[in-house]
Amino acid sequence: MSDQKIIVVGGGIAGLTAGALLAHEGFDVTLLEAHAQAGGCAGTFRRGPYVFDVGATQVAGLEKGGIHERIFRHLDWPQPKAKILDPACIVDLGDGKKPIHLWYQPEKWEKERKEQFPGSEMFWSLMNQLHKSNWLFANNDPVLPAQNLWDFQQLIKATRPGNFLSALFSRSSVADLLWLCSCSKDLRLRKFLDLQVKLYSQETIENTAALYGATVLQMAQAPLGLWHLNSSMQELSNNLLSCFCRDGGRLLTRHKVVGLVARDKKKLWNVNVINHKSASLQFEATDVICTLPPQSLLDLMSEKTGLLKNYRIRLEKLSEPSGAIVFYGAINRNALASDYSGHFQLIDEKFDSLFLSISQDGDGRAPLGQATIIASAFTDVDFWASLNEINYAQQKKIALDAIVTTLNLQLSIDSQKWLHKELATPKSFAKWTGRPRGIVGGLGQTPTTFGPFGLSSRTPIKGLWLCGDSIYPGEGTAGVSQSSLMVCRQLLSEYGLRLHLMN
Repeated sequence: MSDQKIIVVGGGIAGLTAGALLAHEGFDVTLLEAHAQAGGCAGTFRRGPYVFDVGATQVAGLEKGGIHERIFRHLDWPQPKAKILDPACIVDLGDGKKPIHLWYQPEKWEKERKEQFPGSEMFWSLMNQLHKSNWLFANNDPVLPAQNLWDFQQLIKATRPGNFLSALFSRSSVADLLWLCSCSKDLRLRKFLDLQVKLYSQETIENTAALYGATVLQMAQAPLGLWHLNSSMQELSNNLLSCFCRDGGRLLTRHKVVGLVARDKKKLWNVNVINHKSASLQFEATDVICTLPPQSLLDLMSEKTGLLKNYRIRLEKLSEPSGAIVFYGAINRNALASDYSGHFQLIDEKFDSLFLSISQDGDGRAPLGQATIIASAFTDVDFWASLNEINYAQQKKIALDAIVTTLNLQLSIDSQKWLHKELATPKSFAKWTGRPRGIVGGLGQTPTTFGPFGLSSRTPIKGLWLCGDSIYPGEGTAGVSQSSLMVCRQLLSEYGLRLHLMN
């Protein structure tokens, strides 16, 4: 396949997965990453003895038959070492009642639900059935949304009779299911669901697709589960990168793509790049896989360089994801009132909610006897983008102090005991990831944008492909890897080839 030159734009998990799969099939693949290291939002950075996960802190899909396990088995490479999170998260609704534990064992989680949300079992039973239907469908590698005959054939092959339950609720929201099961007046349940689904869909239950919500609300339970990687989240990126390089792939870091020009008469794409020396370079490719947010194409292309008018209009109408502020701190474990470790979600007066990740002793993120603490919240990117330098510094300090105050109260920490404190804003993420204005996550997973109603990985511009958290099935390392597998299968089909991963 040496005649087919493929360029992958973006070295996050989506780009690394697509690059590794295509290099393994013998394609000439170049991966262009604007940052100094691969990993993207699932990367890490170091501050002295501390290693901080930039964004993602949990991994799904490492279980037998999970997407990461299937990919590494196909690539003949060991997957990163990890252990199951049990509980996957502890959610404190701030109402004086016992926090909710998301247990790994289904029986234990069922008991927890009955104690926490009496009278809601009809709702959870329906969600469980939808989840099983969704997972059966996803494991058969469908292509969504289907754009041509080959895509449609893969969709039909993936469909089983049990999937028709999902079809009945394809335009419903999570809130619709609550109403159907006579649970819509349970305010405590609604608050819990809002907190949990927003982590993945960036939407409340009123706007989150029922099919998407059914899956993300039950990812923590066996036989699936959420995992904690040893060392750091960077291990997932490093393993994919090792496969990519082993099979002849070429990674160019500090190479920022600034323009795409559609295929010329030679049927080649021109990819314009600025490297770390501010030199302008141009690469040629038969195909381009863009893992950046699809809104980025509006800056990378124009109608003169091949961006079709109708497609431009559709991209302009896409909703913009939220931004995030993230606190990165370190502390001695004996400064914590309890031996906290794991993941927590709690109500916060200023930020609505905070999602906490506290490192485990010996997991490589802090010296023994110490812990890193990461706390994140959604924020409005427009607000941060509008600030001048002085106001930005002031607002950043206000946000940092507010988060520290909340953590001191919730975790019973003496404010003088912090060993490290810093805050990242959307401006920080714009610099780190190159995402427009520092947006995080993909398109909101609403009933009108999820699955068959979403943005296709196969664009109307020949040779231009999309994958990542804005493409089916959505956010998270498992979601973007699934989208990468889908786009690789589509691309190979254009050359009469087939890519199949064993379950």
